[in-house]
Amino acid sequence: MSAPLEALATPCALVDRARLEANCARFRARAEALGVALRPHLKTAKSVDVARLAGGRGIAVSTLEEARHFAAHGIRDQLYAVGVTPDKLDAVAAIDADVAVLTDDVEVARAIGARATPAWIEIDAGQGRGGLAPDDPRVVACARAIGGALRGVLTHAGHSYACRTIEDVARVAEEERAAAVGAAERVRAAGLACPGVSVGSTPTLAHARSLEGVTEVRAGVYVFFDRFQHAIGSCARDELALSVLASVVSRREDALWIDAGTLALSSERAMDDFGGGYGEVTRPDGAPFAQDLHVDALNQVHGRVVARAGALPALPVGARVRVWPSHACITAAMYDHYEVIEGGRAVARWPRLRG
Repeated sequence: MSAPLEALATPCALVDRARLEANCARFRARAEALGVALRPHLKTAKSVDVARLAGGRGIAVSTLEEARHFAAHGIRDQLYAVGVTPDKLDAVAAIDADVAVLTDDVEVARAIGARATPAWIEIDAGQGRGGLAPDDPRVVACARAIGGALRGVLTHAGHSYACRTIEDVARVAEEERAAAVGAAERVRAAGLACPGVSVGSTPTLAHARSLEGVTEVRAGVYVFFDRFQHAIGSCARDELALSVLASVVSRREDALWIDAGTLALSSERAMDDFGGGYGEVTRPDGAPFAQDLHVDALNQVHGRVVARAGALPALPVGARVRVWPSHACITAAMYDHYEVIEGGRAVARWPRLRG
């Protein structure tokens, strides 16, 4: 397959293969430099092709459908990184892979232990979404209940996304490391084995200064990056690997309308703190317009494009543009495949799981 971008039906998700490969290589090297294994979180890409490029030790998934999908393609070492409920344990056991689960609940830990399902204990490093405080006695209680199936302790510094400076990200990365390592030390002090210490987010992996005591790191959006990750310092602008190809469908004096709305870009507002907008709009080759175009409003299948400087460019109906999304994870979720591009041409189509 080799086709010009103009031949693709819009809207569609484009993945720049060279940038994707470079991002994967960069984060593998980053994990190696910090002395930890990399476990890519596939909730963003949901693609076997991306998983193979990402490499690392096993994967993390966010749904059991993902776990089944990747198991069917030979990926054995998996971590279902969402708190499990007892009714899902039969489904986990039925997957033809080594799928470890996650909990912060003592009663669930007992159910896990009774089945000898491999499991991690979730620790709260400050986000407040899920997990136990490192010094909560229930951490040791969960470890005792899980018994010999315990893989270790795990945390995720999701609050790193609220940071606005690299110094703040580095501080949160240290808090993340200290929380997980401290919890593991308490489990071990109780005479129990705690082999693994798992941390991770794209910003904290990018800027952690030490991961002493950590055994593995999980990150996901780094394979594509996005405008938000660029805004908080996780990547350079020329490392963005995911974009959406769209067509101009209507013109007004003050705006263009494209065929990429909420169902193509998502209504993610991650960029509000950085000037808003649902996506930067460039020429199909990625070159910016002099007028600095962005999508400022969405309907279900329409996006409104406005200029930050000067009059709108003379783009006719049917002209193609490229939209660089604010949040790659949510934008990618809108598609069932990626159009892979090299040298300005589509060279492959990679299926993507929607589930």
